[in-house]
Parts: sequence; C-alpha cells; structure tokens
Amino acid sequence: MAIKIVRDQTALMRHEVRVGSHVFAADASIDDGGEGLGPNPHDLYDSALGACEALTVLWHAKRKGIPVENIEVTVERDQSEERSGIYRLDTKLKLGGKLTDEQRRELLAVASKCPIHKLMTSVQTVIATLLVD
Repeated sequence: MAIKIVRDQTALMRHEVRVGSHVFAADASIDDGGEGLGPNPHDLYDSALGACEALTVLWHAKRKGIPVENIEVTVERDQSEERSGIYRLDTKLKLGGKLTDEQRRELLAVASKCPIHKLMTSVQTVIATLLVD
C-alpha cells in the first residue's frame, strides 16, 4: 500500500495525507511557517506509537479475555537533544475496567511490545527518496 501526500495549494504549507480510503491534513505550526491546520510530521510519528500501544493492548485484552474498557495513551515528546541523536518519547497508559493488578501489569508489558515501539527502537530503517516525473 502506498501512502500519498499532496500539497494543498490553497494553504501556506498544509498537505493532504491519503492512507487507503482515509484522508487527513498535515501542516507546519504557525511558528514554523504553517497555519497549524493539521499535525506536523513529529506529531504524526509520535501518534503512531501511542495508537499502536492502544491497539496492541486492546487486541491482547480481547484475545486473553481481559475486561479492559477504556484505554488512553498519552505521548510526551522531548526533542531537546534530537540533533545529538536522542529523541525521547514517554508514554502513559491509562486503563479502565475491573482489572486485577496482574492484568494491569500484563497490559503494560504488552504496550511496550507493540510493533511501532519495536520499529522505532530495534530496526534500522532504510529510506530511498527518488525524484519522479
């Protein structure tokens, strides 16, 4: 599947992101010359981790019959050392439902094993950017 990003020429920097049948905006912040009409690329990257943790926890809970009701993941970014090669993401997992302490610990452990967490921390990503007509 290809993801397509197309410039919105009616805005300063906004782009339309097309993922399958889903369409949403990406933009730069006002401070970075955009209009803040959508999340910026850092926000999208960080969101991928939070969404993956939430979906992985729910998938695991359903598979194991764990009665989780609400799942909330908060992602906080510290990019102060990004230029030095360190990009910190802290996630906080909030679970609702009648869960035992053991189930809560199990779901916490599962969250940190989500595929995007592994991708961000264990895999070397190789990117090729080509100019096409």
